[in-house]
Amino acid sequence: MTTPYIGRFAPSPSGPLHFGSLIAAVGSYLRARAQDGQWLVRIEDIDPPREVAGAADQILRTLEAHGLHWDGELVYQSQRSERYDAILQRLTDAGQCYPCSCTRKRIQAMGGVYDGHCRRHGPESGPQALRLHNTVAIDHFNDGLLGPINTDAPFAGEDFILKRRDGLYAYQLAVVVDDHDQGITEVVRGNDLLEATVRQCTLFTQLGWTVPAFLHLPLAVWSDGNKLSKQNHAPALDDRQPSANLVRALAFLGQATEPDWQALPPDAVLAQAVSRFDLSRIPRQRNLPAPL
Repeated sequence: MTTPYIGRFAPSPSGPLHFGSLIAAVGSYLRARAQDGQWLVRIEDIDPPREVAGAADQILRTLEAHGLHWDGELVYQSQRSERYDAILQRLTDAGQCYPCSCTRKRIQAMGGVYDGHCRRHGPESGPQALRLHNTVAIDHFNDGLLGPINTDAPFAGEDFILKRRDGLYAYQLAVVVDDHDQGITEVVRGNDLLEATVRQCTLFTQLGWTVPAFLHLPLAVWSDGNKLSKQNHAPALDDRQPSANLVRALAFLGQATEPDWQALPPDAVLAQAVSRFDLSRIPRQRNLPAPL
């Protein structure tokens, strides 16, 4: 019996959606709908210093304006602290998580990769993070678009942070717990997270959970090669021209489009795109110029 497909789009509310965000949203949506699967939306709001007031609601309005209607209930990571704490306690009780007082400055001085100091010697006084005792050190996975991915990066074997010194939950913890709890079967996202995937595979494995499939889409970049992002001042999507935005995103993803689609409602554009979706047409380059 085939497991039903469940995908997701998980933006952080650090600003409005831009064209790079739309690529990830459209790519994950098409992948799910083309397989008669569910497409979930999760707001990853666990880093208040980086969040912009009102951005979460603006993101949801933009998705709806573009016809990107999600299934089921919205999940907000900020409402899931009890679940994250329970998993941290489980790992601690199993000897797979430990406190660490090492500063970023100390780790940078040793080359940028943590050496397990506090696991061997115990933490010093002061603020402490929680780190995974990385016992499986997964350094490879098979990407649904790019094929076998092998990383020789030293961080694959590192005891990485699950809860920060400032008390905030680390992305690696929250995303793995949420993907497991939501039953995500495949994670479709931008390939700026390609290397981080091995850490998530490691945590899934140490928790005894099924590792989802991964598929990483090309990134939209500026003409100078820098990623289109909120930090790099990418312009917000214009919700008044959703169909034109969708056609540009579809073209970026190598999908077939028609000249008259820009005159269609966004729901109709997406319906046509789903019926013609072809994974093999998505470019395999890591970075592509954004058609802005």
